[in-house]
Amino acid sequence: MIDNHFRALLPRHVAPLVKLLNGLGLSPNQITVLGLLVALVSVYLVTQKMFIGAFVVWWLSRLLDALDGIYARTYKRTSHFGAFLDIQLDMLAYSAMVLAFAWVYPEHSRQWLLMLFCYVLCISGALGLGAFENQHGIADHSGRSLRIAVGLAEGGETGIAYSVFLLAPAWLPITTWVWIGVLIITIVARLLLAHAELGSRES
Repeated sequence: MIDNHFRALLPRHVAPLVKLLNGLGLSPNQITVLGLLVALVSVYLVTQKMFIGAFVVWWLSRLLDALDGIYARTYKRTSHFGAFLDIQLDMLAYSAMVLAFAWVYPEHSRQWLLMLFCYVLCISGALGLGAFENQHGIADHSGRSLRIAVGLAEGGETGIAYSVFLLAPAWLPITTWVWIGVLIITIVARLLLAHAELGSRES
């Protein structure tokens, strides 16, 4: 839900970083892969219970995740494969973090399993609805190369949830269920949105 706001604001503040990446000769896809590698460092730090370091490194990875698209649009290097790669590696990073949490806090295994289950429904719903919205000519203001239907839980909200898990682990019995609730609301809301947007268009 907050992703589109950050996507609109961030380009104004990261021009020097985008120039630096261009000066290094990196491609947008290489930046995407670099973002994943940094996220996996955060995953490793979680397994070592170095939660403050994991928090900082995670948000560095998310900055790189945002920069790849800005970089590609700035230098006219967008591609369908790049958009596909971005969402694939995002989901890999999000899921790997859940596995790291499950490794460190196995007593909450039900919650971690439910999270992964909800992620499957969230991303399949987002991509499926986004594709049908394109087919039906419904306006898209996200600026993404790969259309993803809006929802309450997106990348920004996921990062906030992980930050809470890292910085306040004592609250995991509550915060994990709260996050699962947000994911379920997202799934149901997308289903209702799909019915509203597409149900009346059935022939």
